[in-house]
Amino acid sequence: MNNRLETFVKDNRKAFDVMEPSAGLWAKIEQELDGKKEKKSIKLYLWMSAAASIVVVFGLVWLYAGRTQNEAIEIADVNAAAAQKEVHFTNLITEKRDSLAIFASANPELYKKFTADLKKLDEDYERLKSELPSTPNQLFLVKAMVKNRELQLNLLRQQLMIINQVDDYKKVNQI
Repeated sequence: MNNRLETFVKDNRKAFDVMEPSAGLWAKIEQELDGKKEKKSIKLYLWMSAAASIVVVFGLVWLYAGRTQNEAIEIADVNAAAAQKEVHFTNLITEKRDSLAIFASANPELYKKFTADLKKLDEDYERLKSELPSTPNQLFLVKAMVKNRELQLNLLRQQLMIINQVDDYKKVNQI
């Protein structure tokens, strides 16, 4: 079978050569192929640029997401001694607030004023706490947070002392 094909090709070689495409056709095909190569390289460049941009965006999102997870910095992460003070002050503040709440029914207007002052200090504390992860001097901010708790405690002590004085005054004037 192979011999027959070879023989046929040899016998008809000249007929095949006559059917050869012209040189202009080859030049035209070559030119079109060159144009397609340029288009492909441009498209490839655009695709690679887009892919690189996507990788960069996802990388930034990943870094930002990692940073927000790390934003849960506690005072103890910065300074253990300050954290102990803060916990101590917070416990005392809770006790004093409970004591203050007991006197709320006897002096509602005074209680409302006192809680407004405490609310302001509490808002300041929360603002400081939210700034802790991003501040360059975390130790300074932690000290400010502990000082805020100390101010809250002192304010509550003064408020309780005032309430006690008001109660004493009411008792003395009733007699």
